[in-house]
Amino acid sequence: METTDLPSPPAQRLIVGLGNPGGRYQGTRHNVGFDVAEELARRLEGRPGSNGERLDRCNADLWRFQLSPTQQVLIAMPQTYMNRSGYAVRCLVESYGLEARDILVVYDEIHLPLGRLRLRPQGSPAGHRGLESVLANLGTDKVPRLRLGVAPEDGPPAGDNLPDFVLAPFEEGERELVAEMVGRATSACETWVSDGAEAAMQQWNG
Repeated sequence: METTDLPSPPAQRLIVGLGNPGGRYQGTRHNVGFDVAEELARRLEGRPGSNGERLDRCNADLWRFQLSPTQQVLIAMPQTYMNRSGYAVRCLVESYGLEARDILVVYDEIHLPLGRLRLRPQGSPAGHRGLESVLANLGTDKVPRLRLGVAPEDGPPAGDNLPDFVLAPFEEGERELVAEMVGRATSACETWVSDGAEAAMQQWNG
């Protein structure tokens, strides 16, 4: 009996930018993950041959790009508050049949100097409530993540002042460096999609 080889389903990658929804949080340290997600969507929309669509699914703003017959990229911004981000991520993982290794979570890191990037394939949430929610909902810490340094030169404030600090806008003198970091982080996401975590770590960590 003659058999016909069926085409493989497209490889899928999900990039999740973490932040808080609403205009009052735009431009704050806690929302740089959203900034990277939006910049990546703009880049992919401008790529020749990129077939994209905007969706509202799993309580998340979602872009879906078919970059080639064998490559699909999803970009999500959960529209829950930061500490409940994992519910949207779990819904997307289940809806699209993804594995933990197919996800890259992008978020602010108060323990890294402003402008520094750190991509890792797994690990603990290290106190970040958004990533903590993602890992708890997926039941694994083997989720790649890209941390974006948001600490000022003299370091983050201690104790009770930290929540107000991360929810405040960047200082005017910091914004040029923030924009440059968002651009590099977006490029790191593209490298992760095309070449994998190891290549992205070698090129963009530092």
